[in-house]
Amino acid sequence: MSCVLFNEYPTQDGKKIVEISLNAERSLNALTLEMIDLIQPKLDACKNDDSVAAVILDSAGEKAFCAGGDVVNLYKSMTGGGDPAFPEDFFTREYTLDYTIHTYPKPIICWGSGIVMGGGMGLMNGCSHRIVTETSHMAMPEVTIGLYPDVGGSWFLNHMPGRTGLFLGLTGNPMYAADALFLGLADRFVAAELRQSMVERLQAESWSGCAHASVNRVLRDLEEESRPQFKAESPIQQHYDFIQKITDQDSVEEIVEALLAVESEDKWILRSQKAIKHGSPLAINLIAQQLEVTKHMSLKEVFCAEMILSVQSCKHREFPEGVRALLVDKDGKPEWTFKTLADVDQAKVAEFFVSPWETNPLIDL
Repeated sequence: MSCVLFNEYPTQDGKKIVEISLNAERSLNALTLEMIDLIQPKLDACKNDDSVAAVILDSAGEKAFCAGGDVVNLYKSMTGGGDPAFPEDFFTREYTLDYTIHTYPKPIICWGSGIVMGGGMGLMNGCSHRIVTETSHMAMPEVTIGLYPDVGGSWFLNHMPGRTGLFLGLTGNPMYAADALFLGLADRFVAAELRQSMVERLQAESWSGCAHASVNRVLRDLEEESRPQFKAESPIQQHYDFIQKITDQDSVEEIVEALLAVESEDKWILRSQKAIKHGSPLAINLIAQQLEVTKHMSLKEVFCAEMILSVQSCKHREFPEGVRALLVDKDGKPEWTFKTLADVDQAKVAEFFVSPWETNPLIDL
């Protein structure tokens, strides 16, 4: 069976809703190159098809929308067991798809239920209508594998309130429905049980006017009906002042030092401390610098910058070592290039930001 399923739902006024479903439930719908190469042409075709009113982007199963990217094949290519050109091919096509979604002229409704991490965050955050449910569990935990939050993370982390994006990039702390709404990562909360009802109401809606308004009418009503299931508690919003205080430092070393110096029984703070203590010191530097250099970039410039950093990360040992320790051997004991933040060679950090090409593969986005 195909790793991406396509369905069409006719509307009452002669249009159709196209559903694109990631279909790799066993791998928590991790985004592969095969998936990308199926979704891209479908979106391109729908863009110019006047009969298509809107697109739904969702997934098989209830555990995850998409738990990340194709780290398995990236690891193989980085360690000599696969095509050495794979990282450049993968990131070029993945970021092109993400950019397509961000700039799409028709409504794309993302059903972001269950786990949404890494590559899944890239897909979801470009959509015009991003739905979270009571099971949504989002994160950008790349620091734990020696990488940085890519797939447009440089864009959406920098657009979060205050310095919450920097803090979440450095710690990989999880985000739930109320967090996502507060941070601007989601637009609506809809109870998971109303998924089929959403499709049926979109079919019954009138599409003669503004398509985005039609979607809004449906989702507004669904959100109102979902109020009993919504948990308004947002740990990130509750810790907003704490985050601002911790990140109000003159260097990333001082941010980490300030966080680790806090004595607390607060589980959310303890989780932040544990993640940054075990994360890659090199990656911590990459994350802070990437968010700084992309702060005022356009969306296209952000993806071009990420293209450089991602491909360079695949040429260095930190990322494959993080994948090995967490996902392959699963010993949880990565041998990071630098043991502490104080050890990090800034000349080595600078290497990651040097383009390996004269012309960036994404220059024509």
